[in-house]
Amino acid sequence: MFVGIDAGTSVVKAAAFGADGGIVAVESVPVGLDMRGGRVEQDTEQVYGAVEQVVRKLVAGLPAPPELAGLTGQGDGLWLVDAAARPVRPAISWMDGRATGLLAGWMAGGVAGEVWRATGSAMFPGCPGPVLAWLDRHEPAALDAAATAAYCKDVIFQRFTGIRATDVSDASMPFLDPRSRSYHEGAIEACGLAHRAGLLAPVEDPLPAGEARPGGTGLPAGTPVADGPFDLPACALGAGVTAPGDGLLIIGTTLACQVVVNRLDLDAEPAGFHLAMTRPGRWLRAMPAMVGTAALDWTLRTAGLRHEAVSGLLGESPPGAHGVGVLPYFAPSGERAPFVEMKARAEFTGVSLETTPADLVRATCEGIAYAARHCLDAAGLTGELAVCGGGTRSEAWLQLFTDVLGRPIRIVSGEAGARGAVLAAAERFGTPLDVPAWTAASARREPDPERAAFYADGYAGYLDRVAAARERWAAAAGTGTGT
Repeated sequence: MFVGIDAGTSVVKAAAFGADGGIVAVESVPVGLDMRGGRVEQDTEQVYGAVEQVVRKLVAGLPAPPELAGLTGQGDGLWLVDAAARPVRPAISWMDGRATGLLAGWMAGGVAGEVWRATGSAMFPGCPGPVLAWLDRHEPAALDAAATAAYCKDVIFQRFTGIRATDVSDASMPFLDPRSRSYHEGAIEACGLAHRAGLLAPVEDPLPAGEARPGGTGLPAGTPVADGPFDLPACALGAGVTAPGDGLLIIGTTLACQVVVNRLDLDAEPAGFHLAMTRPGRWLRAMPAMVGTAALDWTLRTAGLRHEAVSGLLGESPPGAHGVGVLPYFAPSGERAPFVEMKARAEFTGVSLETTPADLVRATCEGIAYAARHCLDAAGLTGELAVCGGGTRSEAWLQLFTDVLGRPIRIVSGEAGARGAVLAAAERFGTPLDVPAWTAASARREPDPERAAFYADGYAGYLDRVAAARERWAAAAGTGTGT
């Protein structure tokens, strides 16, 4: 038995796999978000309690104790904890927007560009750099009380093992030097945080590893536990996306698009990240758009519709949604990929009294798919594309994605994040697994040539609308185009 634990933004999961990679059991529990006035926080103890709950229930039902466990979870944000990994304040989510004004000043003043050139990771309001700086100005007592400005999975790892550490993937956002795989002191200083550098957990390379302590973890004491990588690179590992040029699209709460690269592109517009992978000399050029399925959730909720109706609604409205178009930038903190625009907001165009709920749903699904193509193009996709995430459960939407992207897709099912966490842990502990079998596609899809041609024209129009919207957002912000 091998256990993968995935502490996501809205759901915490634990999955058990057999030696052949087949799923033996999965346990999950939702966790809450406190969203008020652009601020988004989570209760660290609730998240950790959810982890312990699903792991304990999973392990109790297994036919044999786990040989090892791998951790993954949401990235970015800031999880302030004391020396025992107990929270000193609620965790600040990657979705948080309180540092928007601070980051706007950094972008105008060149700080954001300096950090990009040093680390290859763009900053957005919910990443640790701006959030730490905001707390340093507005809640210094919280930082004084903390031992670690941690990432989500690292809090869990410390509670499991007693080890304070992080891995190169989480540290990539935004302070890791992608060449040395250690913190870039210049990037920390540029953010005015040199006096808080001690809050950053040590970067362990290869992955941090330890053993589960007795009690309070759900794992048998002594179980080997590896920490990381966080959910984006973990899903890439779980989907078998490791060769340069190959990409992964995660259709989840975020629309996570990433491509494996073997060189750094620090001359591009600062957007997205270069995430260090477990193998030195390779990075994931990640373009995780802020909103994926959450945009569809909003449209369905606003129209009084249920998720079960999506496939049928897509069948009621033709490609192009009778002229309705959507720019799917629904996050209150703006957008971070394939550009950084804190004033970005969603837009519906072409709506009339004749517009139907089906048109609104189709236009939203098309807008999200166009955003995925935009991100994958910016990331440099040239090879095979794998797709995973909750959005793959809708056959009709999955085909729409395939047609909009205009390329074949390889569908990966079965807890890609938890699977990747196990594969990373197995490599860390020297446990041999049949990786191709573990990462085999569950299905493949081909684009319909006629619809793909239609959407190629639609994508060109989408890019024009994005360019026009960026000019308006820049004018409203008074800070240029965000570069």
